[in-house]
Amino acid sequence: MRRIILFATVLTLFFISACTDSSDISNLKAKGNVKYGGTFRFMSAENITTLLPISSSSIYNQRVGSQIFETLLKVDPVSNEIVPGIAESFTVNQDATKFTFKIRKGVFFHDDDCFEDGKGRELTAHDVKSTLEFACSKAVDNEIYWFLVSKIKGAKQHYDISSKGVSPKDLKSIKVIDNNTLSIELEYSFAGFDKLLVHCSLGIFPKEAFEEYGDEIGRHPVGTGAFRLEEWTDDKIILARNPNYWRKDNLGNQLPFLATIEVSYSKDKKSELLAFRNKAIDLVMDIPVDEIENIIGDLNAALSGKTIKHKIDFKEALGTAYYGFANTSAPFDNKDVRKAFNLALDRIDLIENTLQGEGNASMSGFVPQILDYNDTLVKGYKFNVEVAKQLLTKAGYPNGKGFPMISLYVNAKEGTAPHKAALGVCKQLKKNLNVNISIKLCTIEEREKAIKSGVAKMWRGGWIADYPDPENFLNLFFSENISTSSVISNPFKYSNKDFDENFKNAMRERDEFKRRSLFVKCDQQIIDDAAVMPLFHQDFMTMVNFRVKNFVTNPTEIIDFSRMFIREPKD
Repeated sequence: MRRIILFATVLTLFFISACTDSSDISNLKAKGNVKYGGTFRFMSAENITTLLPISSSSIYNQRVGSQIFETLLKVDPVSNEIVPGIAESFTVNQDATKFTFKIRKGVFFHDDDCFEDGKGRELTAHDVKSTLEFACSKAVDNEIYWFLVSKIKGAKQHYDISSKGVSPKDLKSIKVIDNNTLSIELEYSFAGFDKLLVHCSLGIFPKEAFEEYGDEIGRHPVGTGAFRLEEWTDDKIILARNPNYWRKDNLGNQLPFLATIEVSYSKDKKSELLAFRNKAIDLVMDIPVDEIENIIGDLNAALSGKTIKHKIDFKEALGTAYYGFANTSAPFDNKDVRKAFNLALDRIDLIENTLQGEGNASMSGFVPQILDYNDTLVKGYKFNVEVAKQLLTKAGYPNGKGFPMISLYVNAKEGTAPHKAALGVCKQLKKNLNVNISIKLCTIEEREKAIKSGVAKMWRGGWIADYPDPENFLNLFFSENISTSSVISNPFKYSNKDFDENFKNAMRERDEFKRRSLFVKCDQQIIDDAAVMPLFHQDFMTMVNFRVKNFVTNPTEIIDFSRMFIREPKD
């Protein structure tokens, strides 16, 4: 998932304590060169608003929630392959319409008051079934219903008859065979269904938690993950080690090694970097390019023992930054206007001069290079001012005359990279098309409200893959995902019959080469229709304190903290 960067609000003071105290691990000894204990600290650029998986569509919520909840399957952070999670194995029938999962034994939910004796019980196939039923219903604030309803047999009807805030009724295509076996029947052949099940928003939770906490379940997370919620205030979130976690490392050490994880909120990137240099936090994500020279300088000094020792990790993220258009509202209901905007933007200049090399200009399609998907087969927009002007004239706005003032909603703070990018784009559009675009800096929540209400005609957006497959990006444009209650699925209100037909065929195609070819057609259709304005494919750069070991990032920007440990460097 990974997903559109979504709403963040200022939390009212709220505190949650788990049923049991953090276990004492001072006497635990680990095999190999690892160590138990310690607190890992980092900052989030946006407030955490909910920790219920099916409501957690923002990467900020997911980075924390994924430490608490676990999914049936997961993506290996090193190989990017699908590996076992809660399900230790699965089988697929011949036409890929039925998946049968063997649920791992010995996996227990965190201790919590929602259980009769306050002690976490063992997870069963019934919990997987109820979680997936929630994900296919209107229950609570389900932001990912569109993710499964068109794929699981009968899920669309299940969604239509369900009621918001009510525990969903039985979905017969999800069948519990026994306590540790579950099958899922699909509407059509879909060999890639297993990839969907790694999505952070499909973390398994017990029905008892929903029954106990109702609408407040997002603040009472009960999962099976390596960490559990210990404290939540408007300033920070503290996760504590789950002493009953089932997973072990290759040497037989019970995970996790860390005692606690502390997440606070950053005012801006400079204050976050200052906190890192003062050893108040251990990790900085999304390092701004204009700080790289200083960081490298610090690294050289660190190697001489003059400052804090740290490591820098860089990966090309599976993410796309773009500006969205309201495809059904003037002036962007006119394809010529949307194409003119795309042609009038010099993306290479934007990257090289405005963003100082951050990201890779989107010169092909909306989907970035993913495994065997060749994005270069998609013909993107080449900078062409003359053609852009002709298209704008054709749309009735010669030299920009009569073009309405448009507000570009940008969820960012003044002086940040997204704000600088917006200034650069607006400057180019003024110069090349003589159109005036004002920048409205806002919170994610304000942006989403403006999109949902129809006020926003143009906005900053971004999508980071929830799993490594083009389908995760293209699903955003499927017309059946248009919703009046959510701005996550197809917020552009884009609809094209050819796109839908190719997308449906790709979902049903079992031959990988043919499947990828159909996805290329879908991607090309998005570009031909100028449904959005792709800007660049994102990079994921992190800086971590040298005392943190086993720190591994991946292109989806979700970090697994369960194997990390802290060892203070010798003076």
